[in-house]
Amino acid sequence: MKEDVNESTTVAESEGRSYSAPALEKGLDILETLCHSELPLTQKDIAQRLGRSVSEIYRMIACLVSRNYLTLVDENTYGVTTKLFELAHINPPTHRLLTEAMPIMQRLAGQLDQSCHLTVYGQGKQVVLCKVDTPSGMGFAVRAGSELDVLISASGRVLLAFQDEETRKLRLEESLQRRPEQANPQIDNLLAAIRATGYESVPSVQVRGLYAISFPVLDTQGRAIAALTIPYAERIDQVQRPSIPQVTDALGLAAKALSERVGGRVSSTTLQKAN
Repeated sequence: MKEDVNESTTVAESEGRSYSAPALEKGLDILETLCHSELPLTQKDIAQRLGRSVSEIYRMIACLVSRNYLTLVDENTYGVTTKLFELAHINPPTHRLLTEAMPIMQRLAGQLDQSCHLTVYGQGKQVVLCKVDTPSGMGFAVRAGSELDVLISASGRVLLAFQDEETRKLRLEESLQRRPEQANPQIDNLLAAIRATGYESVPSVQVRGLYAISFPVLDTQGRAIAALTIPYAERIDQVQRPSIPQVTDALGLAAKALSERVGGRVSSTTLQKAN
């Protein structure tokens, strides 16, 4: 009976710790450390980076090697195999993003009678993954598969703004290599302002009379994996047309919903705007 009570107490304590799993956490820490390293690491290197002893991680590494997540690169260094990559592509993130995005975008376009599109970053440019036209058939829209500039567009700057510093710097360099004439000495200040606001909303510098509003779709680390954008075209023949603030609110809610649907994190500024 005493053992049953102790067992129940242990379970209750575990629940209070949110089901802590130290062994699993150590294994995941090892994988993440090696994934972030450009070179293979020894057990001593891994232990030092994690603030643990070699004896604490020895069995974890042996298990990860036996399950083919890690491989012994040479006599004493370890690297990540392609297994994580293979598992990730069983359910490709882009496929899931498109699956979740389309119904949200269709509702958004129907609600506002404005087109919307979803873009992702790639090698100094944006690619339009998908788009939904205006239900009325009259308005501005971009073609799915189109390649768009990064530095001068609202969606491109959103994709740059919501990144870690190293990734942002790399993408700026790639974008400038592709379009050196679009260099802007104020770009860092612009991106900082976008991060603080949670989105970008500016008159288009490419199409006269168009207003671009773009929100990030965020991953678990708060980084933009895509940008959801409305190229707002004002219909002068509509009496009760949605205003730019109304469009911004609706777009913010849609971006928030999409971020949540793909398991991402919503920034506090985006959340405030969406609410």
